[in-house]
Amino acid sequence: QVQLVESGGGSSQAGGSLRLSCAASGAIYQSYCMGWFRQVPGKEREAVAIIYYGDSTVYSDSVKGRFTISADHDRRTWYLQMNSLKPDDTAMYYCGTGPERRALADACRGLWGQGTQVTVSP
Repeated sequence: QVQLVESGGGSSQAGGSLRLSCAASGAIYQSYCMGWFRQVPGKEREAVAIIYYGDSTVYSDSVKGRFTISADHDRRTWYLQMNSLKPDDTAMYYCGTGPERRALADACRGLWGQGTQVTVSP
C-alpha cells in the first residue's frame, strides 16, 4: 500500500506564502490523479487543486490565481505553492490520490496523507 506524507504546513500572516509537499512511498497509477484538499472542523473535505496525468490542472474558485499545484516527473512527489494567503485558507491540508473524475469534488479520492495544518492570521 502506497503511503503519502505531507510536509510544509505552518503559520503565515495574510498575504504570505507557504509551500506544501506530498511524498508517495511508491508509484502512482497513470489512471490516478493527485490532489490537495483541505478541511476545517465541521465541514467536508474540499478539493483545492488537482493535477492529472499529463500535467493538466484544475483549481477551486477560492484559490484560483493564488495556488499552484505541480508534480515531479516521476509523479511520486507533488506540491502546492500557496501565495497571497488569506485567513479563510486556514485548514488542515491533505494530499490525496485516486481515480480521475471529471468533477473536482470527486477526483483523486482514495488514498490520503495524514494532513498538515495551515494557519493564516489577519
